[in-house]
Amino acid sequence: MDKIDRKILQVLQANARASLQEIGQAVGLSGTPCWARIKKMEEAGVIEGYTVRLNAQALDLGETVLIQVTLDSHSDNTLEKFGETLANIPEVVEAYLVSGEYDYLLRVAVKDTKDYERLLRERLYKIRGIRHSKSSFVLRTLKKADLPLFR
Repeated sequence: MDKIDRKILQVLQANARASLQEIGQAVGLSGTPCWARIKKMEEAGVIEGYTVRLNAQALDLGETVLIQVTLDSHSDNTLEKFGETLANIPEVVEAYLVSGEYDYLLRVAVKDTKDYERLLRERLYKIRGIRHSKSSFVLRTLKKADLPLFR
């Protein structure tokens, strides 16, 4: 990856629907070499896909909750089943296996505290093997960004 590739990525992060002409103009290339670079980055796995950013407030999912979870067991089977279960809970928008006091950090999107209580009762508390969990409601998002392109 060179400076032009990183600039292409910056343009795509700002607007994944930008035309080849717009991207090429921003980086100083014509459409064909610009397209070749994008395809090369897709094939290399640098570009994983193209998405749409959704506004949680507009979708009535205004509350973000961070949940720290500890499991009873750390066997491969337990970790795999836990991951599969989380994948089937749409309110869980991110899940990380982490080091430290807890095993997992989850980010969930819910309508309000009542909706969070429903999620706990109907989904999370029914997952076998959870020893302990701790929840924190996000009061304000101070920074939210895509991956930075430092190099």
